[in-house]
Amino acid sequence: MKIAFVGKGGSGKTTLSSLFIRHLAADGAPVVAVDADINQHLGAALGLDEAEAAALPALGENLRLIKDYLRGGNPRIASAETMIKTTPPGDGSRLLRVCEDNPVYDACARPVELDGGTVRLMVTGPFTDADLGVACYHSKTGAVELCLNHLVDGPDEYVVVDMTAGSDSFASGMFTRFDMTFLVAEPTRKGVSVYRQYKEYARDFGVALKVVGNKVQGPDDLDFLRAEVGDDLLVTVGHSDWVRAMEKGRPPRFDRLEESNRLALRTLRASADATYELRDPERYTRQMVHFHLKNAQSWGNERTGADLAAQVDPGFVLGGSVTAGA
Repeated sequence: MKIAFVGKGGSGKTTLSSLFIRHLAADGAPVVAVDADINQHLGAALGLDEAEAAALPALGENLRLIKDYLRGGNPRIASAETMIKTTPPGDGSRLLRVCEDNPVYDACARPVELDGGTVRLMVTGPFTDADLGVACYHSKTGAVELCLNHLVDGPDEYVVVDMTAGSDSFASGMFTRFDMTFLVAEPTRKGVSVYRQYKEYARDFGVALKVVGNKVQGPDDLDFLRAEVGDDLLVTVGHSDWVRAMEKGRPPRFDRLEESNRLALRTLRASADATYELRDPERYTRQMVHFHLKNAQSWGNERTGADLAAQVDPGFVLGGSVTAGA
């Protein structure tokens, strides 16, 4: 399952995604956790100290290695230089799987020990002094999109992505790469504004979207969220002493999380799991190609000096029967 956590800055999406990751790990599920926000906080939320979080290898700094590995022997892709963030896989491409060892994980992922299990953590990497004034953060998150385009996963395997704040993921096709998108919203007008943007943008792409109400303190907050988001409201999360202790760097064992919040996490997992049987590999691949062709025409062809439309393998379906031979 590929799961995204989105929301406006300060909504609590990183906290909620870290709790969900801990919940999965405690149940023994294989998890790849990805911090796709250039404001890198997921590592700290999973218990890393500042030095450990700063030492995590950045996906963006390993982009050449990622491209070389994923390109494999695909004859439609002439070189790593002609791969862009939306490049789709085809016959001969190498694919990523949750439960495997490969050069991409070796270079870009690090194990994080949680009470109850271990997860692989990957990060885009923050802006550096060299980036300021000359680089767009989409150049950082593009590595995440490229990996998602080449990733296949099965039931009870999870890729959990803490996304960029707001509606920035619509700058590419990455918002269509997930089985379930959880939008974390506070019970305020600003809190639900990102929900309206996501709902409108995602409507034509069949994106499964559910709202997680955060910082809900009483019936008035709950009524507000219900009035604003309707049936998309899946569950709400209130005050948590466990989270407060975690934010101070002194988290208790995860099994001491409040029962109401544990129930909320079980609800999130059940909702995400239910989407697995609804997967449509052909639509998923078609959307991937759609955004690749858009990016190729708008900037990719000029940037690479190649006709990137020729990279599309018309007989390839990610997750379909062709994938088994890739």
